[in-house]
Amino acid sequence: MTPGAGDALIVIDMQRDFLPGGSLAVPAGDRILAAVNRCLDLFSWAHLPVYASRDWHPPGHCSFQPQGGPWPPHCVAGSPGAAFAEGLHLPPGVTVVSKATQDTVDAYSAFGGTDLASRLAAATVKRLFVVGLATDYCVLHTVLDALEGGFEVVVLGDAIAAVDVAPGDGERAIARMRQAGASVADSAALWPGARSGPQPAGPV
Repeated sequence: MTPGAGDALIVIDMQRDFLPGGSLAVPAGDRILAAVNRCLDLFSWAHLPVYASRDWHPPGHCSFQPQGGPWPPHCVAGSPGAAFAEGLHLPPGVTVVSKATQDTVDAYSAFGGTDLASRLAAATVKRLFVVGLATDYCVLHTVLDALEGGFEVVVLGDAIAAVDVAPGDGERAIARMRQAGASVADSAALWPGARSGPQPAGPV
């Protein structure tokens, strides 16, 4: 399970609008920040690639309720709500992937309409560790697309959180990812003491 050559971390949509107080808040979105940061610290220390996706919507995006979509306006490009979460330990070399940037096209997956697949291929990435928001939407669709693209995928279950529009949506999404071929693990599997110990000195 220890990350090494050929591995990358993908942080999905850890943006202010998806955290408590944001316009489309994931109820427990802030509770995963510590686990996400521990993963970021490990990958950064190990000089392994990190990718961070973000919704980067135009003001009249088709997913917004005023345009007939299912969601309140959120993550409008350049707005405070579209910024990454305060305190998120993104390393200097992070690759930011902006998605759903056109008025008429929505994209839950970080692969949808982006160059993520070609970037991963150029970096010879074979296995993806996935964290972020939300389990039942953007995490789910990113994982399914990654598996379809031939990547091995490990979802870190303590570093994701669900919207749960319908109760149990998050659990059903995890089951669907497993059925599609993803592994689901705790971030503690990446190094001993990940939950409560000090920041890791490096991979173990």
